[in-house]
Amino acid sequence: MKKRSNAPIFWALFGGGGMLSALTGPVLIFITGIAVPLGFLLPHELMSYPRMLAFSQNIIGKLCILAVIILYLWHAAHRIFKSLHDVGIHPSPASKMACYGTAFIGSVLAIYAVLAVGF
Repeated sequence: MKKRSNAPIFWALFGGGGMLSALTGPVLIFITGIAVPLGFLLPHELMSYPRMLAFSQNIIGKLCILAVIILYLWHAAHRIFKSLHDVGIHPSPASKMACYGTAFIGSVLAIYAVLAVGF
């Protein structure tokens, strides 16, 4: 019997994270780092604490926050793991566990944090 590979799971998370970061990353940086803090095109009240709390307590808001955090983490983990070869560290179970384990722990912490905010 041929052993099945778990590589498609990691490639799917990598691809999803890459697509999401390419589409939303620059916009998130612009809105949260430039537009709202400087009052450029968007009012300061847009990201006030009550609005952000309401967003994070909404189920759609929770899913958006989790999608961004988790997919970015898995994308970064896979990119780092594949880039280790370029710096002379050959893939090993320890390096795989370090990269993907960090993404897994970060994902679990993100889920906990988002659920801790409440509904």
